[in-house]
Amino acid sequence: MANKPWDGRFSEKTHKDVEKFTSSIAFDKRLYAYDIEGSIAHCTMLAEKDIILKKEAKTIVKGLNAVRKEIEKDQFREDDRLEDIHMHIESRLTEIIGKPAQKLHTARSRNDQVALDVRMYLREECKNTIIYLVGLRKVLVDMAKRYIDVALPGYTHLQRAQPVLWSHHLMAYYEMFNRDTQRFQEGLKRINVMPLGSAALAGTTYPIDRALTARLLNFPEVSANSIDSVSDRDFAIEYLSAASICMMHLSRFSEELILWSSSEFKFIDMPDAFATGSSIMPQKKNPDIPELVRGKTGRVYGSLMTLLTIMKSLPLAYNRDMQEDKEPLFDAVDTLNASLKIYNAMLPNIKPIEENMFKAANEGFLNATDLADYLTSKGMPFRQAHGCAGKAVGYALKEGKELHELSLKELKSISNLVSDDIFIFLTIEQMINRRVSEGGTAKTNVSAAIRKADNTVKKEINMIDKKLKYV
Repeated sequence: MANKPWDGRFSEKTHKDVEKFTSSIAFDKRLYAYDIEGSIAHCTMLAEKDIILKKEAKTIVKGLNAVRKEIEKDQFREDDRLEDIHMHIESRLTEIIGKPAQKLHTARSRNDQVALDVRMYLREECKNTIIYLVGLRKVLVDMAKRYIDVALPGYTHLQRAQPVLWSHHLMAYYEMFNRDTQRFQEGLKRINVMPLGSAALAGTTYPIDRALTARLLNFPEVSANSIDSVSDRDFAIEYLSAASICMMHLSRFSEELILWSSSEFKFIDMPDAFATGSSIMPQKKNPDIPELVRGKTGRVYGSLMTLLTIMKSLPLAYNRDMQEDKEPLFDAVDTLNASLKIYNAMLPNIKPIEENMFKAANEGFLNATDLADYLTSKGMPFRQAHGCAGKAVGYALKEGKELHELSLKELKSISNLVSDDIFIFLTIEQMINRRVSEGGTAKTNVSAAIRKADNTVKKEINMIDKKLKYV
């Protein structure tokens, strides 16, 4: 096993407990491909600038590819003494090619090396997140098209409020996930900045070409300040912030799916393939996928708070505390992408129980506001009309009827402005389709929103097919 790179300064060997405590190989080994790719680009640049010989660069690149194959074949040995994936790869490279490996670390530090690896990792995973989000929005658009005429109660305070189209309700989640997509697209621009060449914190004396390294690694931008480059984790915090908001949206959706699938609501039928049963109660069908997504939301929140807490009082530049950034980041990325993936698979198989939705929308005086609007259209001030509609609800409650079940005579007793056209006003179809204000639940509005969203996601899918060239 190779000596530690700092052995020349120390008179004692590192304590074994210290080696175990400081080791990060157990979790940062997932960065190996990015570390090797970054090292190959760095090595190529060093050779182009005559900092190392071109034949040395060829030997190093060949050795790095050999290390990559060993890792991919699970033939790579790990040792806590080497701490992280960077030193593991360098050590194994030295064993394979010998002395030329010692030149690879010229003009760089592990500080800018790890910053590069994390950015490359998160760049790839952020693109995956965007792909899942575009797919989820397409699923919602397709569901909204399929169920364009299905009505259900809209709620405030978890109390039935006014009837809406289920497609309108689904498109509300489309808007949430559309904003999420935009957040990740914007964050990707700040992730996609190349820090290599900043060295430990002050830059390097070697005549490197950072722009060349950036081109080799497909970075459109090079970081502007070497101190900031190695101490910045804003890009990871921004991803975690966007991930937390996205998980919050998934959790809200999960809560509704859980409620809607319950016997108390019976609004939807959860597909058997995405539900589980009970070990003791044979009749149970549990909505475990939405429940788990709802529960996993807290994990992503925790990752955000962990990284914010790590960074909140660190002096410039790099501090070893920042090694703790990877586990919460990796966990949040895995959790979010897994949640989006399972929703993409589950949602198309959920079916509304249309008659139950309609029945619920037709009960509970959801047309009370429309009665007030009717009276207002006849010339009554809205506040007075609101009071009259409230009296009508009170009367109907005593009679055990809905507003639309009251006779014309009974309704006229509330106000002499009522005529026989009132009953058209109080139907679910009319209540929905009269709400033509921009963004309202009228079918014409919702259909237009679906068409617009459908065109948008098709364009984004086309961009994904072109390897997601957002930047």
